Amino acid sequence: MSNLTQLIQQVGSGDASARDALFSAAYDELRKLARSRLRDGGRNTFLETTALVHESYLRFVNSGQLRLEDRRAFFAYASKVMRSVVIDSVRERQALRRGGDLARVTLDTQVGDSLPSGEAEILHVHEALLALEAAEPRLAKVVEMRYFGGYSEIEIAEALGLTERTVRRDWDKARLLLMSSLKD
Repeated sequence: MSNLTQLIQQVGSGDASARDALFSAAYDELRKLARSRLRDGGRNTFLETTALVHESYLRFVNSGQLRLEDRRAFFAYASKVMRSVVIDSVRERQALRRGGDLARVTLDTQVGDSLPSGEAEILHVHEALLALEAAEPRLAKVVEMRYFGGYSEIEIAEALGLTERTVRRDWDKARLLLMSSLKD
């Protein structure tokens, strides 16, 4: 684990070879994170674990400098990147389903508006999460790590430097706020 922290520090100082070594060292844990995110196909049935990990890595590489202090911050960042990969993938699939740049001609208006519940749910939660993030950033971080990252309450508490009880209260409060937002 301290090896990851050293690699993160080396990447932060601009060592390009450390970036690849960091990915290799964290690969198994990133796959576990992605697998928990994609578990049972519940919220996402179109991305595979390996594809999510590799796409996240490409975004990480293209983002430039990594300014994280330790392993916990790295995996919190990885969770956020995985969230953006999933959201972008859903949007891309919906655009393709609707014909991309082609002119849309609908024979039955009800057919064009129906979406699989998993994709619609992901985008709806993402929009509600953006609103929550503006109002309560810590609550949004807890939701992001739990819903999009698949972290347990204990892992979230460790990553954010909170107690498990605080994370549980934040999760309950965030769920109530999100449910209220999602009903609108």
